[in-house]
Amino acid sequence: MSDTPFGFGLPPEEPENGDEGKKKDQQSGGGQGPANPFGFGGPGAGGDNPLAAMFGSLNPSDLGAAFQQLGQMLSYEGGPVNWDMAKQIARQTVSQGTSDGTKDASVSPGERSAVEEAVRLADLWLDGATSLPSGAGSAVAWSRAEWVEATLPVWKDLVDPVAERVGAAMGDVLPEEMQAMAGPLIGMMRSMGGAMFGTQIGQAVGVLAGEVVGSTDIGLPLGPSGKAALLPLNIEAFGKDLSVPMEEVRLYLALREAAHQRLFAHVPWLRSHLFGAVEGYARGIKVDTAKLEDVVGQFDPQNPEELQQALQQGMFQPEDTPEQKAALARLETALALVEGWVDAVVHAAAKPRLASADALRETLRRRRATGGPAEQTFATLIGLQLRPRRLRDASRLWASLTDARGMDGRDALWAHPDMLPTASDLDDPDGFVHREQLDFSELDKMLGEAAGGGPATDGGPAQKPDLHKGDDTE
Repeated sequence: MSDTPFGFGLPPEEPENGDEGKKKDQQSGGGQGPANPFGFGGPGAGGDNPLAAMFGSLNPSDLGAAFQQLGQMLSYEGGPVNWDMAKQIARQTVSQGTSDGTKDASVSPGERSAVEEAVRLADLWLDGATSLPSGAGSAVAWSRAEWVEATLPVWKDLVDPVAERVGAAMGDVLPEEMQAMAGPLIGMMRSMGGAMFGTQIGQAVGVLAGEVVGSTDIGLPLGPSGKAALLPLNIEAFGKDLSVPMEEVRLYLALREAAHQRLFAHVPWLRSHLFGAVEGYARGIKVDTAKLEDVVGQFDPQNPEELQQALQQGMFQPEDTPEQKAALARLETALALVEGWVDAVVHAAAKPRLASADALRETLRRRRATGGPAEQTFATLIGLQLRPRRLRDASRLWASLTDARGMDGRDALWAHPDMLPTASDLDDPDGFVHREQLDFSELDKMLGEAAGGGPATDGGPAQKPDLHKGDDTE
């Protein structure tokens, strides 16, 4: 479990010049980036002046905007996350550019054409590496801002279950007899809590938009169904120091995006399985009520940044129950199986055609192993880290299945979640392949006996053999 499930790191600081530089020099905590979008000063800012305590050293021209944003915080009455604010903060973060000074830009016609061609060729190569047909009805090239707009609906599905735990706890920490009297305070705290979550998530998504290369970087379908998406600006940044032709970098990343699209388009239960695992894990999160009670007891409406600081420090306690362990293992394993399958299939398609296939594969693996941006953000949002060892084990398992059963037999395992390997199977990929072969042989024997005997032939045996269609080991 991450120590700071919602404590996203500070964003890159703004340039220290002009009025912005003066503001930062006047504040003890550094600059005012997206982590502090409302301009709240520190507890000592402005002495006895309550406005100065709330708004620090804001320029007069910024004061109206600050009051407007504060009003939005206090008037919010939606779910556990203020997604309007999240979108606003994400767009602001994108507009500031990345730490290397790269600014977002509209996609040019040439870049759009290059992406479309790369995805088209990638789909052609994947036809020989997987039995799953193309899942991309279209290929699009996105700017960073367009990535934010397209993926926020899915981030909502991911984050709301976790944020709901804290939102509900905010109203439960007070004794029941006091809750009626404290109604306005509780309502204000929930509104501000939704805004704080929205601020942090918006900041995280905005930073992530400057680093992802497509719509499936975290192994989940973040974009619209059937739409393979790549970000030309970020692909250029990703490949500039690799000593690999940019055309090969683009094509390899297009292979990964197109492979993800095939899997999610033709395994209809997979999306709900993954998101259900996220929600199941979120249900087991335990809020640290002692810490939350302390925050409520000392909450000062004139200093609402205290609530954000508390959220950044983490409100969760690890829940070491069998149910939570099972939910965590199910989610980690499902994500590893998705990424491992993509890794194996893309390698099979690229290895004979791209001289840089091995180097690009290892670069992406190291990116995950060192805590790449997508993985770090996902871990922060739901308190989960996908261990790189699981990815390598899953890739080795899918490769072993390809050798043992062929392409069709390997891909047939996606027919039902109960057929997929478990977490323990990832520890012994070869054992899973061997054991499953024996199980299928026994199944054939039982099905033959049942078909001959008659009583078990009402539909079951006619369907069972399809479970291992393409198994060429028998």
